[in-house]
Amino acid sequence: MTESVGVAVADYVAVVELRRPPHNFFDEQLLTELADVVTGFDDSGDVRAIVLCSEGRNFCAGADLRGMGPGGIRRVYRQAARLFSGRKPIVAALHGRAVGGGLGLAMAADFRVAAPDALLTANFAKLGFHHGFALSVTLPAAVGQQRALDLLYTGRVVSGTDALELRLCDQVSEDPRAQAIDYAAEIAASAPLAVPAIRATMRRSLVSEAVAALDLEAAAQASLLESKDFEEGIAASIGKRPPVFTGS
Repeated sequence: MTESVGVAVADYVAVVELRRPPHNFFDEQLLTELADVVTGFDDSGDVRAIVLCSEGRNFCAGADLRGMGPGGIRRVYRQAARLFSGRKPIVAALHGRAVGGGLGLAMAADFRVAAPDALLTANFAKLGFHHGFALSVTLPAAVGQQRALDLLYTGRVVSGTDALELRLCDQVSEDPRAQAIDYAAEIAASAPLAVPAIRATMRRSLVSEAVAALDLEAAAQASLLESKDFEEGIAASIGKRPPVFTGS
């Protein structure tokens, strides 16, 4: 447990909580701490499933890009790759907003339980930016190629209720954390050697493709960091106004 990542273990389920309220923006430090916790359970007999949740208003409003630069993006995604490499199944509990990289973090989990009024968006194009956190792989794996393209091109916002219909999440609950814990407990009741073995087989292609995609996405994001469109997208977001993009 760290200042930014809380951990509680009971009945073979680890509840891992992001503690950077209200929005839980992530940076290299937070993802490093989170990856340390998640992979630290790989050989633990006391943890068979993990619940990923957050305190504060939002599950995760994305990456804190201040001063990150191209090198920082690549370092952040190295930690994201570690999250994909963990051995224990993860159920994410989504409340408030899961935005951009925050949606990417949620999609790295095996399953997602969302509040009906949760808001999920891959809003990168609205910011003049390229998507990241391996959404190139995880989004179409969940919702299909055409719906993934729609979500990425438009940056549309999807409620938890609509996310269930799109298969962007697996369950909807007024108390997503409690439901996620129940779901994880059901997983943890299965044989503790069999589940990680099944998971490794079933996610083998996804994990290898996600790790490769993280490199491509980092390069694409780095190429747009200095663009005027990205500058305009951020300014429009802060000013709560429609962006005016010029293609430069």
